Amino acid sequence: MASRTLLATACLVVLLLLTLGGAPVEARRRPRWPHYREVAPGHGLSTTANAPESSSVDGYAYATTIDVGGFGAAGDGKTDGTAAFQKAWAEACSSANSSAQPAVVLVPAGRSYLLKETSLSGPCKSRVTFRLEGTLVAPEDKSGWGKPGSLPRWIIFRGVDGLIVTGEGAMDGRGASSWKNSCRTNHAMPCTVAPSALTFASCDHLVVDGITLLNAPQIHLWVELCRDVTLSRLTIASPGDSPENDGIHVARSDGVRILGARIGAGDDCLSVATGTANLYAAGIECGPGHGISIGSLGRWNSRAEVSNVTVDGATVSGTMFGARIKTWQGGSGFVRGVRFLNMAMDRVRYPILIDQNYCTRPHPSDTTACDHQESRSSAVEVSNVVFGNIWGTAVARDAIRLHCSEAFPCRDVVLRDVQLRTRKGGEKNAATSSCENALLGESTNVSPPPCSSGRVSSKRRHHM
Repeated sequence: MASRTLLATACLVVLLLLTLGGAPVEARRRPRWPHYREVAPGHGLSTTANAPESSSVDGYAYATTIDVGGFGAAGDGKTDGTAAFQKAWAEACSSANSSAQPAVVLVPAGRSYLLKETSLSGPCKSRVTFRLEGTLVAPEDKSGWGKPGSLPRWIIFRGVDGLIVTGEGAMDGRGASSWKNSCRTNHAMPCTVAPSALTFASCDHLVVDGITLLNAPQIHLWVELCRDVTLSRLTIASPGDSPENDGIHVARSDGVRILGARIGAGDDCLSVATGTANLYAAGIECGPGHGISIGSLGRWNSRAEVSNVTVDGATVSGTMFGARIKTWQGGSGFVRGVRFLNMAMDRVRYPILIDQNYCTRPHPSDTTACDHQESRSSAVEVSNVVFGNIWGTAVARDAIRLHCSEAFPCRDVVLRDVQLRTRKGGEKNAATSSCENALLGESTNVSPPPCSSGRVSSKRRHHM
C-alpha cells in the first residue's frame, strides 16, 4: 500500500514539474495563435492570420482585411457600389501595415457588385491584395466613359507596386451593347474604342491569379508600363464574334510571365504590343479567337520594338490564326528573339504566319485604305524567329505563310519539327507553304516543305 502511495506521489511531482517548466520541445513545435484586436464598427475591418512569412517577433503576420460590404456595397448586382469600392480601396492603400503582409480588400463570395468606371490608384503605404471571390458586373450603358484624349477603362489599377489580385470570383464586362454598336458589326456606326475590362498601368511586381474575366467590351486584361508581372490560372471568355476583343494585351512592359490561361475571345487570345520585352507564356488554351499574336506594330509610320518573347506550350483550337507576327508597312523598329514552341493546332485557318503587309481599314466601308501597303519603303524589321515543335490541322491549305517586306525581308526565321496538314487530307487538299522575302536560317523536319507554293523571293534561302 505504501509503495502505491509513493508511486502516486512521484507521478504528481513529475506532472507538476512539467506544468510549471513546460515541455520545451513540444512548445517550439506548436504555433502560437494570433492575437485579435478590436475593430471600430462600420468600417468593414477585421484581422486575420496569414502564413508565417513576416519579420514579426513571433514569426507570424496579421493582415488587415477590408470587406467592401462594410463601406455600403450592397452586392445585389443592381445598386451602384463604385463609391464603396473607392472607400475600401482608400482604406487599404493608406493602411500602414507594420508587417510584411498586405492589406486585403475582400469582395465576398456569393454576391454581385455593380461597378461603373473605377480607378484604384497608388502608391500605397503597404502592399495590397484585392481578393475577388464574388462577381463584379459593369452597367449595360457605358456612354460617356473615358476622359478626352484617353482610352475608356472599366476598372484600372494604376501605380500600385506589389499588388496581388486573386480569388475565384469573376468580372463580367457586359459587352454585348458595345459589340452591337461596333462599326465592325454594324457598318452604319462610326468606329469608336470600347472600354477595356481590367487594366494594370505602372504596377511593378504584380500578381494576378485565378480570376475569371467575361464579356469585355474590348480587351479583357490590359498590362501596360509594368515590370515583373505574373498572370496565372486565368479564365477569359467572350463570344468568338465579339469584335476587336483581345484576351490579354501586353504593351510597354518588361518581365511578364503568363502561366496558365484559358482564353476564348473575338480577337487575339494574347496580343503583344510595342515596348514589350522578356515575355514568357506557357500553358495557354486559345479558342475561339485570332490566336497568339505579336502586333500589330508600326501603324501610322510609328516605331515599334518587341524582343525576347517566348510562347512555350499552347493549344490553339478553332481560331483564325495560330502563331502570328503582324506589322504595318511604313513603320520602323524591330521584332526579334521570338519563339513559338510546343504548340498544338486544331482547325486553325492559318497556323503559322508572318505578315509584314498587315492592314485593317479604319472603317469597313473604306475599301481603298489598304491599297498601297506593299509599296512602302520602310517596315518593322523581323528577325531571329523560331517556330518549333508545332503540329496539327489547318483549315486553309496555306498552313505556313511567311509574307515579309521587300524593303526589309524577314531574317533568320527557323522552322523546326513542324507537322501541319489539312483536315480533309489527300494530295488535292495537301497543306502548302508560301514565302515572300523570307530568309530562312533553318528548316528541319518540316511539313509542308517551306516555301513550296506561292510567290517566292529570290532572296529566300533555306536548308532542308
